[in-house]
Amino acid sequence: MEKQALPASSCSLVLLEETKKNPLLLSNGSSGGGGGGYPPAATNGSLVPATAVVAGSGSNVMGGACAGPDRKTVAPGYPERETWTRQMDFIMSCVGFAVGLGNVWRFPYLCYKNGGGVFLIPYLLIVFVGGIPIFFLEIALGQFMKAGSINVWNIAPLFKGLGYASMVIVFFCNTYYIMVLAWGFYYLIKSFNSTLPWSTCDNEWNTPSCIEIFRHQDCKNGSLANSTLIGNMTCAELANARSPIIEFWENKVLNLSSGLGEAGQFNWELMLCLMAVWVMVYFCVWKGVKSTGKIVYFTATFPYVVLIILLVRGVTLPGAYDGIMYYIKPDWSKLEEAQVWIDAGTQIFFSYAIGLGALTALGSYNRFNNDCYKDAFVLALINSGTSFFAGFVVFSILGFMAAEQGVDISQVAESGPGLAFIAYPKAVSLMPVAPLWAALFFFMLLLLGLDSQFVGVEGFVTGILDLFPGKHYHRYRREISVAICCLLCFIIDLSMVTQGGMYVFQLFDYYSASGMTLLWQAFWECIVVAWVYGADRFMDDVARMIGYRPFPWMKWCWSFITPCVCMGIFLFHLVNYKPLTYNNQYVYPWWGEVIGWCLALSSMLCIPVSVLYKLFRAKGSFKERWAHLTTPVWGGHHLEYMAPDIKSLTSLSPGTDDNKVIIFESVM
Repeated sequence: MEKQALPASSCSLVLLEETKKNPLLLSNGSSGGGGGGYPPAATNGSLVPATAVVAGSGSNVMGGACAGPDRKTVAPGYPERETWTRQMDFIMSCVGFAVGLGNVWRFPYLCYKNGGGVFLIPYLLIVFVGGIPIFFLEIALGQFMKAGSINVWNIAPLFKGLGYASMVIVFFCNTYYIMVLAWGFYYLIKSFNSTLPWSTCDNEWNTPSCIEIFRHQDCKNGSLANSTLIGNMTCAELANARSPIIEFWENKVLNLSSGLGEAGQFNWELMLCLMAVWVMVYFCVWKGVKSTGKIVYFTATFPYVVLIILLVRGVTLPGAYDGIMYYIKPDWSKLEEAQVWIDAGTQIFFSYAIGLGALTALGSYNRFNNDCYKDAFVLALINSGTSFFAGFVVFSILGFMAAEQGVDISQVAESGPGLAFIAYPKAVSLMPVAPLWAALFFFMLLLLGLDSQFVGVEGFVTGILDLFPGKHYHRYRREISVAICCLLCFIIDLSMVTQGGMYVFQLFDYYSASGMTLLWQAFWECIVVAWVYGADRFMDDVARMIGYRPFPWMKWCWSFITPCVCMGIFLFHLVNYKPLTYNNQYVYPWWGEVIGWCLALSSMLCIPVSVLYKLFRAKGSFKERWAHLTTPVWGGHHLEYMAPDIKSLTSLSPGTDDNKVIIFESVM
C-alpha cells in the first residue's frame, strides 16, 4: 500500500494549521512583524502563490513555530492518507460500485417500456448533461480535497450539510440494499437441488391454485371447452391460477403478512442468509482500500463472464430473436411523452450512484495528480454499456419464456425484484440443466450487489473516520467502526426478515434513497461548486491536478444545465407523487407514509438546516458571515502538491533571505 509522501516542508503544515486557527495571519497586509502583504488573488478567485517568512527571528508570522532546521512538527489532525496501490484498483472499485443490480434489472425494462432503441436518445442526452458532469464532479472533489463525503465540503464549510445528507442517504442504502443480496443468496442455496423448488406445485407452501403449465392460448382459441380440465382447473378457473415461482416468492421467501402493521414471525433461514452476507461485507471492508481494491477485481469482473455465458445460452433458445427485437425495436412516438425523459434521467442518477458520497470517498484515495477527467468518461462508458448489454441477456431469456408459455413478451417482462426473483427463475426452470443456470444467475446477482454494498459501506465509514482524524487515532479504529456500522444496519434489517419485511423494504426503497433525494443532493452539489466556490476556480484546481483544463462543457453543465435538469426532474416527481402501494393492491396506511417522508426529509433537510444554523451562530454582518463561512479550509496536501517551487526548510539556516516557502491564499 502506497502512502502519500510527507510534505516537502513540515513547517508549511504548521503554518497551515496556525492560519486555520487565526485566519487573519493570511490577510493582506496583516501578517505583522515586518511580514509583507500578499499579491492579490487571481480574478477567478483560485489559489494564487504568495511568499511569507515562516522562520527566523522573533518577528516572523508564526512567532517561532518553525524555529530551526531540526523542528519537524507535522500539524495534528492530518495523518497520512492511503492511496490505491494501482490506479486500476480505483477503476475497478468504481465499476463495482456504480455497475449494480439496476443495470441488469431496471434499465432493460425501461428501455423496452419507453420505445426500445428510441429510449437511448433521451438516455444518452442526459448522460452528457447530467450523469458525467456530476460523476466527474464528485470524483474530482474527493481527489482534490482528499476527504470523505463530509470533510470534502470544507471547500465551502457553510454547506457541509451536503456531506451529512449524503451520509444519511448512503446509510439507508446500505441498510435496505443488502436485503436483495440476502434474497439472492437464499435463491443461490436453493439452486443446488436436482429439482428447483420453485418449478413444481407439490411443496408445502403451495396452494390449490398453483399450476405449473398455463395453457392460455388453448382457452383463447376455444380448442378446449370450459368443461375440459387443465391440471385440476377449467379454463374459467385458470384466470385465478398462480405460478409455483410466485408462490415460492410470496409464500416461502417472504411469507407475507396482511400489511405493514403486522410484523409476524422471523424467517430464520433468511436471517441466516442476511447474517452471512453482512459477514462477507465486513471482511471485504475492514482493512480499507488495501482489501477493497483487491476484492473488486473478482466481484466487478466475474459478473461480465456470467453475463456473456448467459447471453450465449440465451440466443440459442427458441424465441430469443423475438425477445431481442422487442427490446430494441424503436417506437418514435414515445419521444413525445414526458415520462420517457423522466425515466431516463432517474435511471442515470440511480445507476451512476450519484449523491451517495461513496464516489467522493473512492476519489479521495487517488493520487493528487491522477487524471480523474479521463476516468470519468471511461467509467461512464462502462456503466452505460453494461446496462445496454444486459438488456440483450435479459430479453433473450424473456423471449424464450414467452414462447414457451405461448404469451406475449409484455406479459412476462418485469423490472426490479420481479425480474430477479420471478421472471428469470421461471425462465431458467424451463431450460435443460436448470439448476446450473439458476446458480450462475444468482451468483452473478450476488456479486453485482456485493461490491456495490461494500463500497457503499466503505464510503460511509470513510466519512465517519474523517471526522475524527489524528488526535483520535486508534490502532483498530477502522475495524471497530466497520463492525459498529454493519451491526447497526443488521439490527435495522431484522425488521425486513419478518413476514411484514417486504413492506418495510419497499418503504425504504421508495422514500429513503428515492429519485427525489438524489436529485435534490445533485442540484445542491452543482450550485455550491459552481456558484459559491466558483466554477472557474474549481476548473483551475482540476487543471492543477490533471495538468490541463477540462472542456468548458463541464463548467457550463455545473453552472446552468445540470442544476436545471435536476430541478426539473425533481419537480416532476413532486407534482406526480403517488402514495406507495405494494403489488398495486395493498395501500400503505397514513402512518406508513409519514414514516416514509421522515426517511426522505431526514437527508433533504440536512442542507438548509445546517446552512441556517451556521449562519445563525456566526458573528458579524451577513456579508461577513457569508465570507467567513464560505472560505475553504485547506488540508496539508494542498501545500505539498500545489507549490511546485517549494524549498525544503531542513537545508536552510534560520534567518536567511532564502528561508521562504510558497504558500497559497484563498480569497473569495
